[in-house]
Amino acid sequence: MSIEGDKKGLVLVMVLWVVVVLTVIVVTVGRTSRLDTKVCLVQTESLRCKWACRAGIDTAIAVLGEDPRESDSLLDLWNDNEEDLNDIELERCSFAVKVTDEAGKLNINTVSKQQLLELYGMTEEVADAIIDWRDTDDSPSPGGVEGGYYENLRYGYTIRNGPFRTIREMLLVKDVSEEWFYGQNSNFNTGLSTDFERTNAAEERVANLQEEVLDNGWITYLTCYSYDNNKDADGQNRVNINEANENRLVRSLSISRSYAKWIVENRGQNGYGSISDLINKKSPKRANRRSGRNSDQAEPLDLETFSNIADKITITNDEKVKGKVNINTASKVVLVALLGGTETAEQIADEIINYRETLTEGMQSIAEVMEVESVNVDTFKKIANNITTRSDVYSVHCLATADRNGAAGAKLETEAVVDRSSTPCNILYWHQGVSN
Repeated sequence: MSIEGDKKGLVLVMVLWVVVVLTVIVVTVGRTSRLDTKVCLVQTESLRCKWACRAGIDTAIAVLGEDPRESDSLLDLWNDNEEDLNDIELERCSFAVKVTDEAGKLNINTVSKQQLLELYGMTEEVADAIIDWRDTDDSPSPGGVEGGYYENLRYGYTIRNGPFRTIREMLLVKDVSEEWFYGQNSNFNTGLSTDFERTNAAEERVANLQEEVLDNGWITYLTCYSYDNNKDADGQNRVNINEANENRLVRSLSISRSYAKWIVENRGQNGYGSISDLINKKSPKRANRRSGRNSDQAEPLDLETFSNIADKITITNDEKVKGKVNINTASKVVLVALLGGTETAEQIADEIINYRETLTEGMQSIAEVMEVESVNVDTFKKIANNITTRSDVYSVHCLATADRNGAAGAKLETEAVVDRSSTPCNILYWHQGVSN
């Protein structure tokens, strides 16, 4: 081969190498460009989802703000409102909102050990550890632990020795596992939508695997935010029957002087421990119309009069009373725990739920629960200090999904706990993260 031919061959090889190098560069740049495009798309979708979640939370707050305050039940728009809270389209996103009444749960800061033990999976040791976490002393309960246990863990931390500040703080308590805390439903929906849920859905704990119905964890029934505003349905401060004199009782409660005199005479040195102390199983259903009701002779209250004033009276001057459970929104599990956990308690809980479903606005006063056939005076006295008919604190879960050309794109879930008693409402808890 001639020298000229060798040169031409060398040039051809060099050209081919240049083409190869350029091809590699083009492919690399193309891949990088596509990756950058996907990253930008995900970031854009995530940003849309973030603001869609914010819009969902604000929508729920607006609905709660318009909700009448005389009583709160599962028939209110915050719970029964498909149109405003589900599959709402917003800027190539959609969001769905679930609102839960925190007063429909047991308050972990006031719940008794016996009530805790009514929760599925709860043991005496865990219940004692929970109570030891929230109490202020350093003496462990029979099955519980105090600060020394936590401080000597591999990664030690300090016991609260005070009220739980968030409900997820329970996960710091000895032997409280995520399995029992969250149950099978880790993201608060009704189906097995996540790999975590499918992996952990033990057949014996799923009521109906074919329909993919999930067990609820303790977080479904426990809260640390609930309280009752110590006001009546009109927003007026309740009358403290442990302090008010006869004239105040007559004027504020519109009752006869004979009733007011009886209330004052029977409160004793330590006062009433519950408003239900004004009645007993011997109390007549209605007033004796022939008696001298406005005389100076004290007359015990009848059940009708008590029902009329029950929402207007209190035994404390505290503006907020922690741990009251809304009898209109509590689940059967919570009602059974309040009633003591017996078979009779389950029957009574069912009847309470059936009764409230016949109402259009929920029970207006805690005394109305005595309208349930199986709730006698003794049963009422057992739960009266623990129940209310109104709520101010709600948890709001919002799931936003980006629309990627007709298919589901990025998802984002936001949880907020809001207190609507003030204007604007107070955000007690906020968490935003990627949904599974």
